[in-house]
Amino acid sequence: MIGLDKIVAARDRIAPYVHRTPVQKNRSLSEMLGTNVYIKLELFQKTGSFKPRGAFNKMLIHLDEVRKAGVVAMSGGNFAQGVAYAGSTLGVRTRIIMPEYTPLNYIQATESYGGEVELVKGIDDAFRVAEQYGRNGWNYFHPFDDRELITGHASIGLELIEDIPELTDVFISVGGGGLMGGITLAVKQLKPEVRVWSVETEGSDTLGQALKAGRLVQITPRSLAKTLGAPVVSEDALAIAQEYGHRHVVVSDEDAYKALRLLMERAKVVTELAASCTLAAAQSVSSSFSQEDHVALVLCGGNTSLETLAEYHSCFEA
Repeated sequence: MIGLDKIVAARDRIAPYVHRTPVQKNRSLSEMLGTNVYIKLELFQKTGSFKPRGAFNKMLIHLDEVRKAGVVAMSGGNFAQGVAYAGSTLGVRTRIIMPEYTPLNYIQATESYGGEVELVKGIDDAFRVAEQYGRNGWNYFHPFDDRELITGHASIGLELIEDIPELTDVFISVGGGGLMGGITLAVKQLKPEVRVWSVETEGSDTLGQALKAGRLVQITPRSLAKTLGAPVVSEDALAIAQEYGHRHVVVSDEDAYKALRLLMERAKVVTELAASCTLAAAQSVSSSFSQEDHVALVLCGGNTSLETLAEYHSCFEA
């Protein structure tokens, strides 16, 4: 679908603009799961999530065009910040359509990166308005259903294999599927025997339902993991999961929260539920690992506010 040559080219293209995020082996998690556990700290990426990788790749490919006409995107969170940051860095005007219930910290961060924020009623309206801007001459960047974005995200897979050459398993969360799709394509072309575990939370299991049905399924997301809140996965993501995925795991919001707290206390990082759910999934299938395995958890984002943490605490520990 996307060859290794294109993934390597994307990695080289975006390298001046993004961090090569660290991979750390974690002793506490390794002891808990009875194997070798590594965390890919993509939450330390610029803007706090993996999204700039794809945004920079697409903008750089079409730089002359987007500088003339600007970029419009819809997002309730991390993609908004990634596009806005890439735009301000490359001299591209960006307009971000966001649902009016988007947390204030996401809106403020997007504006601080130079994005022009327009609030609309809900996610369906955000897609509709952004697409209308695209018909009116702006360059419309879909938040996940775009192969140039996926190719940028795939650079994470190259880094994983380079930093963990003995890798046997990787856990990747799924919103629209761009992250999972990109990493999977990179990893499988470099080391086909690696087991890819896709992860969702209950109430945002668009990929899980699609895998069961054998086709795309539209849902109304209701998980607290808001950055996994895509109403449907892309066709590419479904095809990649069907062909290359080892197993799909769905965890509860509560288990994702418990994993978030564990990461905070043992790994000293504060993630989103969209990232901590990978640890919850690995815990739930820990009997699948041997002491000789090498398991990576992709911690894709860390844009969690104090107010959001307090909300989680009141839901699960009050």
